[in-house]
Amino acid sequence: MDSFINEDFLLTTHISRQLYHEIAESLPVIDFHNHLDPRKLAENHKFVDLAELWIHADPYKHRVMRIAGIDEEMITGVGISGKERYDTWASIFTRTIGNPLFHWSCLELKRFFGIDEILNRENAGEIWKVCNDILRQPGWGMLDILKKCRVEMLCTSDDLLADFTWHREASLQPQNIIVKPSLRADSVISFTTPSFRDFVSQLAELSGIKIKCLEDYLNAIDIRLNLFSDAGCEYADHSLDAGFRFVPVSSGEASSLFGKLLQTGEISPAETVKLQSYVLLFMGRCYARRNWNMQLHIGAKRDTNTQLRTRLGPAGGYAAIGSACDVNSLVCFLDTLNEEDSLPRTILYTLNPADNAVFATLTGSYSGSGILGKVQFGPAWWYNDHLEGMTQQLQSLSSYGLLSCFVGMTTDSRSVLSFSRHEYFRRVLCRFIGEKVVSGEFPSDMTLLGDIVRDICYRNCKNWRK
Repeated sequence: MDSFINEDFLLTTHISRQLYHEIAESLPVIDFHNHLDPRKLAENHKFVDLAELWIHADPYKHRVMRIAGIDEEMITGVGISGKERYDTWASIFTRTIGNPLFHWSCLELKRFFGIDEILNRENAGEIWKVCNDILRQPGWGMLDILKKCRVEMLCTSDDLLADFTWHREASLQPQNIIVKPSLRADSVISFTTPSFRDFVSQLAELSGIKIKCLEDYLNAIDIRLNLFSDAGCEYADHSLDAGFRFVPVSSGEASSLFGKLLQTGEISPAETVKLQSYVLLFMGRCYARRNWNMQLHIGAKRDTNTQLRTRLGPAGGYAAIGSACDVNSLVCFLDTLNEEDSLPRTILYTLNPADNAVFATLTGSYSGSGILGKVQFGPAWWYNDHLEGMTQQLQSLSSYGLLSCFVGMTTDSRSVLSFSRHEYFRRVLCRFIGEKVVSGEFPSDMTLLGDIVRDICYRNCKNWRK
């Protein structure tokens, strides 16, 4: 039987095969947004077994196991062995056909372990043994695996209070992968969470500023941002979940609201929106001043399952797609910064594909002299990170913006094996372009098309982030 993941996987035309094999396949990888652990990177962490590498911290797999009726204890229970969890995953794997996990998992087994068989109950034991034998060999730590994926640079997601020691250590390792921090700024505007008071206390301690008012708070944030810059940070990210609204507010009202928050620990939902809006503007200005890139992940509905949230925390694989973006709020935020000449380079991600055309058109609403695509419609994200979702994103960007200016793929993942998704994206991109040539929509000009592929897969991101 022919291998499912063969050299021409997803490449449906002669042009797509030529573009991928001659150009895209060998290009370096820049991954500007992921959730890898910088300490484990610095230590070139070796995995105990395939379950630790592939299943334990993967909410995508946890989600489909729940859908398949697996008991939660077998999915996330602390008393379950790695082998038991792996066997559970193997028992339902063939049910994932049609879900992106089927493609991703087959690609990972093939690319890293040379396994052509489709995982199932019968061959699970042999695949477990083969993979674990490989993982025990030298050259299979986290950085080693990333090197096999041709990673040149990656940016982890780091809280404002993070330490950067491990990023520096990881970058000094012989694999020669540049590991940089990027700011995950959610805690800065999480005013109504139980942990916010602790966050303010820790921020005060690390910055050396007693936080008694909003001005103190913003000054303390600014000090921490300077340290991020010193550590090589180029990106900041905000998760603007479903229901995001932006309401302009004066500095006086914002200061009053923050004072109320410090004094009572409570502000109303409407007051929260106002204070968040004010601080978001401050953050945007800070990013522009430092020449950073701002990422906005918009549209997640995270509070779907109270039981799982209580058991697993906010990232347990139970979130859903929220309602379409409030475009008026998003535009008001971006335009306010733009009016002040303080709009940083920005990547807009949507979890709701109903926003594809909207976000793609916004790439033409804001520009900067000498900047290719100052505002980007970001790569297909989370539940859209599959063949159809990627293709829809590419089509929307082509129809409403400039495909050739796209900064390309990032993993947004907690797993090193997920870096094979850069290969997946490149195959989808070459498929998309090749099919456009066959249909007569794009010219059969390999010089033109090859430059577009090089730009999207590597050069645009490398040049855009400067």
